[in-house]
Parts: sequence; C-alpha cells; structure tokens
Amino acid sequence: MNYISTRGGVQPQAFSDILLGGLMADGGLSIPQQYPQFTQADLESMASLNYRDLAFAVISRFVDDIPADDLKGLIDKTYTPEVYCNGRSKNQASHITPLIKLDSNLYIQELSNGPTLAFKDMAMQLLGNLFEYVLDKKGEQINILGATSGDTGSAAEYAMRGKKGVNVFMLSPFGKMSPFQRAQMFSLQDENIFNLSVHGFFDACQDIVKDVNKDAEFKAQYKIGAVNSINWGRIVAQVVYYFKGYFAMVLASGKKVGDKVDFCVPSGNFGNICAGHIARQMGLPIGQLVVATNENDVLDEFFKTGGYHPRGLDRTYETTSPSMDITKASNLERFVFDLIGRDAERLAALWTSVETGGGFELSAEEFALMRDIYGFKSEASNHADRIANIREVFEKYGVQIDPHTADGFKAAKAHRDPAVPMVIMETALPAKFEDTMLEALKQTPFRPKGLAGLEALPQRFDAIEADAELIKQYLVERIK
Repeated sequence: MNYISTRGGVQPQAFSDILLGGLMADGGLSIPQQYPQFTQADLESMASLNYRDLAFAVISRFVDDIPADDLKGLIDKTYTPEVYCNGRSKNQASHITPLIKLDSNLYIQELSNGPTLAFKDMAMQLLGNLFEYVLDKKGEQINILGATSGDTGSAAEYAMRGKKGVNVFMLSPFGKMSPFQRAQMFSLQDENIFNLSVHGFFDACQDIVKDVNKDAEFKAQYKIGAVNSINWGRIVAQVVYYFKGYFAMVLASGKKVGDKVDFCVPSGNFGNICAGHIARQMGLPIGQLVVATNENDVLDEFFKTGGYHPRGLDRTYETTSPSMDITKASNLERFVFDLIGRDAERLAALWTSVETGGGFELSAEEFALMRDIYGFKSEASNHADRIANIREVFEKYGVQIDPHTADGFKAAKAHRDPAVPMVIMETALPAKFEDTMLEALKQTPFRPKGLAGLEALPQRFDAIEADAELIKQYLVERIK
C-alpha cells in the first residue's frame, strides 16, 4: 500500500513515511493509491469482532510496512476500556464506541469516552503510539505543529505527553474555546507540550500551520510534523468506528449485513466524515452521509449548491458549537479528489483558486454524482436550533448531548429515512460546554470524577500574534 498526493507532485510513499508529516511536498494531502476492498463475505466475518480486532482488520489493510504483530500490539495497547472509560454506560466501556438508542432506527454512537471527552481521542491515542513506535525505529524525533478549534489540541497533547522523541506546539484561537477546552490544554505542565494562543480565529491558526509546512527547508531542518486532521494516520483510525457503528447498528436494529445504514456527522474540517466516505469506498454499505454544520456553513453551501467558497476571517462566526467555527475544510480536498476522478492536475487548479481567496463550482454532473452516488447531504444550525435540540433529546430520551451533536440531531431529522437506520456521530461529552448546557437544561452536565476542578488548575500558555514568521521564531527558540 503506497500513498500519493492529491496534487500529483510526489512519488508514492509508504505509510511510515507519510505518517509523521502533514501536507505533502507539493502542498497536497496524502491518500492511498487505491482503497482496500471488503467483500460481503469479509463484512459478515467482521461483524462480531471486538473493537481491537476490528481496528486491526481495517488498519492493517492500509499499513504494510509495520510488522503485523507490532501493529496489533499498538492497537491492543490503545483501545482498552481503561483508556475509553468516560462514557455514560460504564458497563459498556469494553465496546469502546457503544450506541445510544434514541428512537426506532435512530442512534447516537458514543465517540467521546476517551481522556479528553471528544471524538478526536479515537484516532489521536493510536497516533501517539504509532508516532513513538515509528520514531524509535527510525531513530528520529519530531516537532508537531498543530492548530485546534477546541478538541484536536487537547486530544493531541494527551496522546503525545511524555512520548519519547515528540514535542507538541499547538496553536489555538485566543479566547475562542470553552473554559473546559482551554483548561484541558493549558493546565498540562509536561515539558514537551507548548500552547500558543493566537490572536484570531481557528482559520488563522490553520493557515499558519500550512504556511510553515510549505517552507520545505524549515520543515526538514526542524523536523516539523502534524497531527491535525490532514494527517492520514488520523483518518485511517477514524475509518474504524464507521465499521463498528455499522455492525452495532445492524445487530441492534435486526437488519442484516449488506443493508444500508445512514450516518450523520457534525463536521468543521471534514476529517471525521471524510473517514466515512473512505469506509463507504471500501465496501461498507453506507447510504447517506449527512454533514451537519453551524453558522459557519460553507460546507452546507457546498453540499447544497456544488459551490465551495471559503470565507475570510471577517465572515467567520464565533458560535456555541466552537469546534466547527471553521470556514476552510482541509479534508474536503481528499473527497473532491475522488469525486473528480482523481484528476490531480485539476484538483491542484481548484485548490489554487481556493488558496488565493476564490473558490470553485462543481459541474452539474459532479454535483449529481456527489448527491446521488456518494450520498452526501447537509444541514446547518444556529444557536436557537442548538438549544432546542439539546432540550428535545433530553426531554424525549433522557440523554444529554453536546452542542455539536445537537447540530447533528437537527441534520439527522432533516434527512432521515424512517426505513433506514441512522447513526449520529457524537462529537464530545456535554461537560466540555457547560455554559450552553446550563442555558439549555438549567442543570450542570455530568462530568467524570477525574476532571472535577479542571478549570481551577494553573494554566501555562503563550499569547502570540497570527504571524507565521513569529511562530517559526518561537519554534526555533524552543526546539533542542
């Protein structure tokens, strides 16, 4: 299994070679030369596997340069009930991503039971173990430069803290995260963790990371790597829970392997739902993939019109589902690459237009393909929707959901086919967004015992202007 760039300017590389990097040398994103395929017989044999064995069955198809026994060991070390112990149902911790039934054929898949209470832990915990393994084998070290709108940063830092050969430099938008999200990151005192609070929105942080990655000489000299959703290792790990959710849904709803299941995914940077697209391309019988967005509705516009036009920072809104306060969805590039027949030259032209402040329009044929064959639909929410849907789910089903998952609930209702099972992918536990939950339900959300008093811990971070050269200088001064 080799990996190419969406923009066509890089020779095929092995998994371990692309694991530690972010953007490819030509500015594109890594993607397999072809997706592994599962037959009906394969799927039937996988349906009863536990999470660790299922993860190995899926991930091993993408990774052939790590010995199978070593890869299995890393996966087994990652996906344990002890790591994913923060769910609502303690007796289901062994399932890692259990389902919550809301209604007939409508479920939520718990993805937020890891150490930072967000779905990012599902991939990041494995990535931390993979990084340490590959760096040890290569005798190298890495300096991770990342950007977060709230959840990626803490998930990365908790996965990488204390890892040999790894430093983490995480950019976050100053004052734009919830108090819980800030405390999770800034309270860490590990010597290999650096938090930079950037004056601006998430898109400014993400642009800086891309600018630094485009400086090939600097990136090589200072061994800059990435854990943002552009990292292929994260996408691979996220593919697994679509398979797990599908099989669990089939068993719960009395369907058979091969029947369609729809998924609804709150999405900002398009990494989570891109993994669903890839699972579908591998043969998982997914029907609709419903994208849920907030007031920053560039993706909703794209999937409803075929026009992708990211907005400037002056049109990026601060919302109560802050992890989706993003207007440039980096992973959309991977999906569009598939959509346009893997035409790297055209893809590069489309994204040149995006990166110079423009955008692009799909052809009528491509738009029809996206909707009718790839199954993409979308819906946007605002704050009032969010509050109403948090209340509705709690009053009807007795389940607390976070604001992002509430955006997903609205989108699921808008596009649900009652005859087809629908799984809403949970973004985070409600404890991460206490103010919004209090507004909606007039009660403090459940918080795991180990995180009591988190906001009162001492916090360590550096405030900095949104300037790539300043960030580079900061890195140079601290990389040993």
